[in-house]
Order: sequence, then C-alpha cells, then structure tokens
Amino acid sequence: MPSAVLVDGAYFIKRFRKIEPHNAFNAERAADLVHRWATAHLTPRMLTRPNGQHAGLRQPFRRELYRIFFYDCPPLDTKQHNPITRKLVDLSKSREALFRRELHIRLRSKRKLALRLGHLSKDVKWTIKPAKIAELLKGKIQISDLTETDVSIETRQKGVDMRIGVDVACLSFKQQVDQIILIAGDADFVPAAKMARREGVDFILDPMWQSIPEGLMEHIDGLRSTCPKPPPKPTINDSCKALLSEY
Repeated sequence: MPSAVLVDGAYFIKRFRKIEPHNAFNAERAADLVHRWATAHLTPRMLTRPNGQHAGLRQPFRRELYRIFFYDCPPLDTKQHNPITRKLVDLSKSREALFRRELHIRLRSKRKLALRLGHLSKDVKWTIKPAKIAELLKGKIQISDLTETDVSIETRQKGVDMRIGVDVACLSFKQQVDQIILIAGDADFVPAAKMARREGVDFILDPMWQSIPEGLMEHIDGLRSTCPKPPPKPTINDSCKALLSEY
C-alpha cells in the first residue's frame, strides 16, 4: 500500500526559512522543496553499522506515493492601523501575503499534491516583537522608543488542525494507505497518531530537525527528517572570531 505525506504549512515555512533564510520569500523554491522533501520519504534508507559501513537497505524498494497534503491558510486581506505610527497598513499587499498566495498557486500545480486551506481569525492583535520586549524588560529602551517595525500582527489559524485530524482518520479507516508521514513539530497531532496506529498504520514524524519532547516518541513509529539541517546559531566566540578576522 502507498504512503501519504501530510505537511503543516505554517510549520514548514518557519523551518524552511531557518534552513534557507536567503530564500525566505521565494515561493517557487518553497513549493519545490515541499514536494522534494516530502517524496524523499519514499526513498529507501541505508542502515549504517557502528563502524560506519553500510549494512543494507531498511526498505527493499521505493514506496508508492498516495498524495501529499499541504495545510495552510490564505493570507489576511484586511487593513489595520499600525499602533505606533497610526499609519494604515494594507495586509493584502504585504510581502508575506504575496508570498503565501504565490506559494498556494504553485503548490496546486504539483503532481499528487492537495492543498487544504483553513482560514485566519479576523480577530487580529498587534504585539511587540520578542526581542524588543526583552529590551523593555531590561530597561534598555522605553515604550516611546518603539518604531513601526518593532510591532507585528498576531492571529490564529482556524480549521487547520481539524483538517489534519480528519484526513488522518479517513486515510486510516478507509485503509487507503499503510504509512502516514507528518511534517510538523507540536504535540497536537498525538490523538490522530494514536488512532492511526490502532488501525495498523505506520506513523512517521518529520520535525525537520527540530527537537521534540521526550515523551512524544511513544506515540509515533519512527522519526526521520529529509531536509538539510539548519545552520547552527553563531556563538559569541564565533562572532568575536569573525570580527577579528576583518583586521
């Protein structure tokens, strides 16, 4: 039986931007990597012995793809006033909105890929960016020092988790697949994973190299990331070395 790959879109985009920050708003690149990293799960993996030599294939053949499901929300299309400058902001023309719309168009053209769209809550809130909150708490800056780029809009997805759960249930109960790969990073999927495993489905989690809670392993059948590892954050020593190298 084939495998299905389910992708939490918001999570994928966040990790994609960690891996390729220079392509943060490149919708064509993001769409290509969704398909590439999802189908990489169908390729047999090489087992490695402790001495570093290959021990053989874990799977003797390339698995068949049932479908890739990508879950996301259309961007906000409202107008809001920036709380710092009171300037009117058209969210439908923002860089993020243009990126999401182009990404969805490109994903629709991919073979065996289904786009599942929820919606964003209209109850949007402005919030101060975490880095600036830290500076405020330390007394390094005052509220009056904030600029229009120090705040961002916060909203919530509606219907995405429900769609993931419904699709996992349908795929499992109808016995359309015998393996489900979920590209996600939080524990909201655990009830769906439990149900799929009770139906005999092999449930694999791909957190895209993000660490997961220790107790989460008992609710999945395997852990595998097919994307490249994000570059490590530079340490203070690395920054000092970089500065010294300029002299």
